[in-house]
Amino acid sequence: MKNQVCIVTGANSGIGEETALSLAKLGATVILLCRNYERGNITLKNIISESNNKNVELMLCDLSSQNSIFDFTSKFKNKYDRLNVLINNAGILLNKRTISVDGIENTFAINHLGPFILTNSLLNLLKSSSPSRIINVSSSAHYRTNFDIDNLQGEKKYSSFDAYCKSKLYNVLFTYELSRKLAGSNVTVNCLHPGFIPTNLFANSLFFYKAIVKILSPILIDAKSGSKTSTYLATSKDVENITGKYFVKCKPRKSSKISYDKSTSKNLWNISEKLINYNKSAEGRI
Repeated sequence: MKNQVCIVTGANSGIGEETALSLAKLGATVILLCRNYERGNITLKNIISESNNKNVELMLCDLSSQNSIFDFTSKFKNKYDRLNVLINNAGILLNKRTISVDGIENTFAINHLGPFILTNSLLNLLKSSSPSRIINVSSSAHYRTNFDIDNLQGEKKYSSFDAYCKSKLYNVLFTYELSRKLAGSNVTVNCLHPGFIPTNLFANSLFFYKAIVKILSPILIDAKSGSKTSTYLATSKDVENITGKYFVKCKPRKSSKISYDKSTSKNLWNISEKLINYNKSAEGRI
């Protein structure tokens, strides 16, 4: 992975931290994309120390804010002339319905729309750096919901867990639609279920944290184990030409039936584009 530039979102803890550490140990230049400077800086120091790799950098971005995303991508492209791996790892599960600074429901904003904007804003750089890879961390939770075009952001009926499940379905739909748009570009995009890990994902929902630990304790794994599929998709030669797939334990698996519906993925893409405030981007449309 030497001379490879990688971005890992949500890299200050859990799966993101372990994935970033693995890439750093392989010699990659790794950008830890985090919202909080203090926590991110602690992780930065730990990864540099453990990997003996000084080419690790902390950069800040709040995925709930479109302005913050555009600000980051502008700074990144001014500093780096290539991007080989983008891992959209950050995710959140909230106690209640809250709204972002852009007027978007926060689970939708952070888990789907933020990665959607980030990826598209970096797409030209990924193409010019090809072969390159995009990895979206989804979840098997996507099997537990459906696509309701009239309630994408919980406008009519809201459940914290269903909002999370829907966002993970959106990750899969986004992956498949993007893979079709990138056909022939030498940029691959895949998604994955990392396993059941009691990480900071549940930091904002103590109820869900306790429930997950109690119900799933026989199959819970640690963050290091949970990062294996992300790292595999980012580095393995076995998948260098594989795109548009859903992986579990480093193996392709069948995702939910609705996730393969092309009209649904196109609808989600078009709706997502309409929610972007292009006035906040110095570069205009992504």
